[in-house]
Parts: sequence; C-alpha cells; structure tokens
Amino acid sequence: MAKAVSAGGIRLIEITWNSGRPAQLIRQICQELPNCTVGTGTILNLEQLQGAIAAKVQFCFTPNVNPILIQTAINARIPIIPGALSPTEIVTAWQLGASCVKVFPIQAMGGSSYIKGLQGPLGSIPLIPTGGVTLDNAADFIQAGAIAVGLSGQLFPKNAIDNKNWEVITQKAKMLLQKLKPFSSI
Repeated sequence: MAKAVSAGGIRLIEITWNSGRPAQLIRQICQELPNCTVGTGTILNLEQLQGAIAAKVQFCFTPNVNPILIQTAINARIPIIPGALSPTEIVTAWQLGASCVKVFPIQAMGGSSYIKGLQGPLGSIPLIPTGGVTLDNAADFIQAGAIAVGLSGQLFPKNAIDNKNWEVITQKAKMLLQKLKPFSSI
C-alpha cells in the first residue's frame, strides 16, 4: 500500500501504531521508499511513542493532547501532531509545542466550514483535518486554511487491498494530488 501511494506521488506516509508490526513496517518502508517521509499515528501512550522513536519515525500523530507525549517527541526532535477538536484543545496543543494540530474528527464538526471558522482566531496555528476528509472534499479543507489533509479510507478501498490491486490505490493518490495541486506547492 505504501509503494502504491508513493508511486502516485504521495511522499508522507503514516503507519498506524495499532496495525500489525508497526515498528517493522516503518523500518521497512523507510528502507524501501527513501524518498518518502514515514511516520506513525494513533500513538496513545509513552511506551508506544518510545517504540516509534526507536523505529526511527519521522513524525507522529496522536488522537489527543497529551503533554507527556508532546514533550517526549520534542525532546527526541520528532514532529508531533496531536489530535484536538475544540479551540481550547487546539491552542493547548500548540502552546505545548506541537508541530501542527490534527483536527479530528473533522466531519463531525461540520467539515471545511469548521476549519474556516477556526482561521479567524487561530489562523497562526497550522491545522490538519482528518476523520471525514475524502477525495471529493480534500481541496475544500485546503481552501479553508488547512496546511494538509489526512485521509485513508478512500485511498485504500478494501476491495483493492483484498484483490491486491495496487494500481487502484496509485490512481487514487494521483487523483488526490491533482485535486490539491492548485492550492499547494506539491
């Protein structure tokens, strides 16, 4: 799957820590795809973060704001993007030293209009929406002020994975980048 999205032009790849053998996968992808930046997500505790750091992740996502995880990642010089939803959580994550803030689950809060609404008071905080970003609405989030988007379900359809149809995934990655190209320096 990583090779397929890389072939489609995506260079930031996240391996969720709750997948099978995440440390091994991260090391393997870093070796096989040296042109990609490989990180992990769904880091919930210090033990997981330490395992990710040992696996040489280049960034990490957490689903929540955890001061200990943020400080540990900063000390290890690993960009950390904690998940937050409310303005208070977003500002707290940023003040603790987060590299950016993942706004999750974005669709539950109204999608791109929520990102746009946050831009007035919080426009200096880089936001990455996840949890409801699709191929069809990804550009809307960038237009609303997000610096990036996170999505997986539409990039990795179950039937394509089950059938090992990697070309479908490559084409979806290309489609995503094409839709985002007018709004970024991709």
